[in-house]
Amino acid sequence: MTHDHDLVLRPTPAQIEAALNPPPGRTGGDLVVETLSGLGATTVFGIPGQHALGVFDALRRSPLRYVGLRVENNAGFAADAYGRITGEAAPLLLSTGPGALLSLAALQEAAAASAPVVAIASQVPVAGLGGGRRGHLHELRDQQASFRDVVKSVHTVRTLSQIPSAIAAAWESALTAPHGPVWVEIPQDVLTAETTLPVVTAMDATPEDIVPRPELTAVAAHLLAHAERPVIIAGGGVVRSDASGKLRALAERIDAPVVTTFGGKGAFPWTHPLSLQSWLEDRHTTDFLEDADVLLVVGSGLGELSSNYHTFAPRGRVIQIEADAGKLESNHPALGIHADARLALQAILETVGERTDPAAAERVAAVLGRVRDRIAAQDLDLEQRVVAAVREALPARAPSFWDMTILGYWAWSAFDARHPNTMHSAQGAGGLGYAFPAALGAAVADPSRPVLAVSGDGGAMYSLAELATARQYGLDVTWLIVDDGGYGILREYMTDAYGEATGTELTRPDFVALAESFGVPAVLTTPDTLATDLAKSLTTPGPSVVVLPALLRMFEPTHL
Repeated sequence: MTHDHDLVLRPTPAQIEAALNPPPGRTGGDLVVETLSGLGATTVFGIPGQHALGVFDALRRSPLRYVGLRVENNAGFAADAYGRITGEAAPLLLSTGPGALLSLAALQEAAAASAPVVAIASQVPVAGLGGGRRGHLHELRDQQASFRDVVKSVHTVRTLSQIPSAIAAAWESALTAPHGPVWVEIPQDVLTAETTLPVVTAMDATPEDIVPRPELTAVAAHLLAHAERPVIIAGGGVVRSDASGKLRALAERIDAPVVTTFGGKGAFPWTHPLSLQSWLEDRHTTDFLEDADVLLVVGSGLGELSSNYHTFAPRGRVIQIEADAGKLESNHPALGIHADARLALQAILETVGERTDPAAAERVAAVLGRVRDRIAAQDLDLEQRVVAAVREALPARAPSFWDMTILGYWAWSAFDARHPNTMHSAQGAGGLGYAFPAALGAAVADPSRPVLAVSGDGGAMYSLAELATARQYGLDVTWLIVDDGGYGILREYMTDAYGEATGTELTRPDFVALAESFGVPAVLTTPDTLATDLAKSLTTPGPSVVVLPALLRMFEPTHL
């Protein structure tokens, strides 16, 4: 097989002339932005810093669109969302030391959620590398060591000529399944040094597909076709590999019920007769999954949230398709298939026999009925009304981003995402402050649709500075802030565990007045008017804020 990158293209006379006579005044920063453009980037996120000014100066001479946020962590969340929405690598430009370190929580979320982010940070001058403690501003003994356990790969540049290759290698790493963040660092004096190297043109950093082994997919197809009670768990890998259509085709071919993980929301139609929806934090669903004689797990490692807090103990045969080799059989013995979800599902579809089970839909309906009855017995009408109001107001294909807040926890289980790749949360790493800056990144990625961000008042305080970003760029994001006076979910956890809560109550601003001080329209709403107010904000161009004072409760857990 011949790959595109196996071919060496001969330059034209014009290209040779341009290479021999590059434009004057270029620096290492120009090599960075030229390489990013050559790899196909159109947009970069970040915040300037003293050591990184060579890159930011070069941005003026490039076609790249720069979107600057106010805090590096939020810039990382915006890049994460851009990567999730587009499937493309999102460049993130950072400075040295404190600026770089502030991005760590965002990069951890990108790693946990497999979002392709190419973080490019400055470094102290070359002479200061290696822990020499020369006393440079922002100096760390070993900056990359702080990131090595978080990102997929680390790439250090020491000379101008290394810049294109290092960034291309990082780009390929970020886009190799499973996607994820990568780290490139370039010393300040390399970024500012003048260069006579030719202008970087189109570069090929196309990752290789992770193709399933045919003998494994043949066994998987045989097991599924001959199972008595097959069930499918669809994770985020189905969404990231654009395999939702193949998932549905397989489920209908073998009459297998499907439950989606919280990261796989939208991978299977919510109202399909075979849809168990996303009620994974429910013992009725857990019991149903344990009763399967063949369980196909696609694009999920069956971690804490996807296994009802590790109470799930399958009794049947497990087949696991996963692009991250480290997650194969990490929680349960399985027929492990290391592959891209789309390619593996396609291979199974090509060989699996048809299986008919008229009772499958009835069993699904019975489970969902038991789930509804359990929730109905807990006096949670307010919470269900709020979830329904958000769903009513949000256009079907508009993306939504949810912070670690009670309404977000409800949405994991109870919200119909309607389409793949439209619902995202910070449940990968579980950090606060994700929703609003991530929504800004999504609005940059696709300005044709409004975007919804959902935060509690505690999480919102992490991101208030980005109201300025939303206003500066006119981004079409509506921010729903549920104000319950503190860290609501932690208040519940501590009260349940210890009888009272400590450190959970918060003084907060008048969110409506604060948003308006940024020039962002805002409204105070109620559960009864939420659907109307939210719909109006979502259909009004530009940023807006909707504040809902409400004390929501979580449904009772079943794993304790």
